[in-house]
Amino acid sequence: MLNILAISGSLRAASTNSALVAALAHNAPPGCRVTVYDGLGRLPIFNPDDEGEHTPLETAALIDAVTQADGVVVSCPEYAHGVPGGLKNALDWLVSRDAAVAKPAMLVHASPRSLFARAALVEIMRTMSFALCDDVLEIALLGKKPPEVESILAEPANRQAMHDALNAFAEFIRSR
Repeated sequence: MLNILAISGSLRAASTNSALVAALAHNAPPGCRVTVYDGLGRLPIFNPDDEGEHTPLETAALIDAVTQADGVVVSCPEYAHGVPGGLKNALDWLVSRDAAVAKPAMLVHASPRSLFARAALVEIMRTMSFALCDDVLEIALLGKKPPEVESILAEPANRQAMHDALNAFAEFIRSR
């Protein structure tokens, strides 16, 4: 059983990125378990002085979750042409750890317009030594209200796309 950690880079209650990672968890193919990380908003602001024996508990939980996962899926909105601060903060907490080194990762997108954030996230994650999967899932949810998002994610074609993307990611993980 592959354990995949899914992280939404958004803290919004009605986030399309969070809805997408939740839908991935519900559409995981056999042999994959997708767990959604929900601690992004509880992480303290990164401070190198708080590493090691001073690592905050919520941060230690993130590091453990990434370390124990066979792979990580990230869905990220774009704010001012960049990666949201909360997600960047979480990644900063991982920089000096081994958790990200050679960890398989895949990006998924809820907006076709987040091109600057995508490029920045790829640069950040490659610099951190994540092993990025070339397969990318995009389901356009931008501007949709929660009932519409739910309906779109429940469409057979989108459920199949999520299933196929996770299968491709599972193969990527197994090939490493």
